[in-house]
Amino acid sequence: MLGIKTEMQADQPAFYVAQYLVDAGFDVVPVPVYYPNVSTILGRPVHRQLAGIDPPVDLVNVFRRPQDLAAHVDDLIAARPRAVWMQLGIADAAVAEQLARAGIDVVQNRCIMVDHRQLAA
Repeated sequence: MLGIKTEMQADQPAFYVAQYLVDAGFDVVPVPVYYPNVSTILGRPVHRQLAGIDPPVDLVNVFRRPQDLAAHVDDLIAARPRAVWMQLGIADAAVAEQLARAGIDVVQNRCIMVDHRQLAA
C-alpha cells in the first residue's frame, strides 16, 4: 500500500483500509511516503520503494494526492504490478495512461475496502 499511514493515524483511511485488508487475509506490504523512522506498520516491515519488493506485488493500492502521483510513476512501472488501484478521490488521467501503456491495469477513484465488502457480501 503506497502512502499508508501508521497506527498513530488509525482513524484515517490510509491506515484503516490497510487494516481491513489484512483482516480479510490479504498480504499488505506497507510503503509509507512519510514516517522515515517507522520500520513496521501492521506488524509488517516497511519498504520505501515498490520496485524490489520480493515477491513482486500483484496490486498497488495508492493513497496519494492526485498532484503527487506523477512522482511515483517510475517506481510503479519498475514494480510491474498487474494493477494499480487509486483510492476514492484519487485520479490522474495522464498517470493512468502511462501505467496502462506499461501493461498495468488501473482503477481510479474507488475504495478497495468498499468494493471488497460488496463482493464479499
